[in-house]
Amino acid sequence: MVISFVLQFILIAIFVSVGIQKILGHEQQVAIFKHLKLPQWFRLVTGWVEVVGVVGLIIGFWLPWVVVIAGLWFAITMLIGAIVHIRVKDSYSKSIPAFILLIISVILSILNFSELQNILP
Repeated sequence: MVISFVLQFILIAIFVSVGIQKILGHEQQVAIFKHLKLPQWFRLVTGWVEVVGVVGLIIGFWLPWVVVIAGLWFAITMLIGAIVHIRVKDSYSKSIPAFILLIISVILSILNFSELQNILP
């Protein structure tokens, strides 16, 4: 499960950083949400969604089945992000990070999917 741990660390590093930036109203994040034609309250919600996902990934080091849920949480978040980038007709260079994080999140959930058997009766 080394690959799973590496992917968890990658997602934690990325999302703790951008999540906190969104919550604190970092200038770049404010500009991005304006560009995406989204209200600033949605930036805050997105930041908290990302921080909650990070907490799930951290808990997943002790309870691996939580990684499946956190991975799907981020996959849905990044799918919405990718759709928003497409909606405003962003270039591929601006859209690809959301797709890459979506793919990493799905892979992480797939790698840990068997852990769900440990909690099911």
